[in-house]
Amino acid sequence: MMSVKKILISQQQPMTASPYTSIAEKFGVEFDFKPFFKIEPLTSREFRTQRINILDHTAIVFSARSTIDAFFLLCEELRVKVPETMKYFCSTEAVANYLQKHIVYRKRKIFFGDGTPQSIIGLIGAKHKAEKFLIATAESSSKDAVTKLFETQKFAFETAVFVKPVSQYLKDVDMHSYDMIVLFNPADVKSLYENQPDFQQGDIRFVSYGKSVVSAMEEAGLTIEISAPTVEAPSVAKALEIYLSKN
Repeated sequence: MMSVKKILISQQQPMTASPYTSIAEKFGVEFDFKPFFKIEPLTSREFRTQRINILDHTAIVFSARSTIDAFFLLCEELRVKVPETMKYFCSTEAVANYLQKHIVYRKRKIFFGDGTPQSIIGLIGAKHKAEKFLIATAESSSKDAVTKLFETQKFAFETAVFVKPVSQYLKDVDMHSYDMIVLFNPADVKSLYENQPDFQQGDIRFVSYGKSVVSAMEEAGLTIEISAPTVEAPSVAKALEIYLSKN
């Protein structure tokens, strides 16, 4: 098997020293970083097609900062005044803290979990189960775990898409100059084939991170060499380290 010398990560280059730095030094590999897509808010016209009335809801569920920005931007464009009584359920503390950019942060109406869908259900409990929830999502996310749990609990909810992935320009990237490419999102796969419709995998070894990208890669006919996260490799860096030490 050919050795791995160049690896393309389909994300923004880390601003600070990252685990990739030590992997590059340890195994003599070179990393390039290039986001395959970026997240943009829906336009008010795109949002309207969903026929969602924001003020029909008494609580909102956020799991990303990008959807928070898009939500408040759309409210502004649509002249929707979000009432002070609105409750916010966030997947993590970092997401909850980000709300301060847009609203006066009051502990009594902002709740955050530990990153798991179950933790959001725990926050709602018996106390808030009568709320009318709006789950803010991204265009590429299919029926996610949070939505399924809300259905199981028989909560009153609607989902609304606030952001969409937009493919970046990759036509000038020579994919075959890389021995390995790491993909994180179905939008990465979409962008790859939008930019290079005749792309053939050849000798490139693909790494998938997360469940959502796996089916998109399989549908595109890509063979996956490494899948993460796993128990022994919770991150891409760890998965690469294990793989490179064996090959």
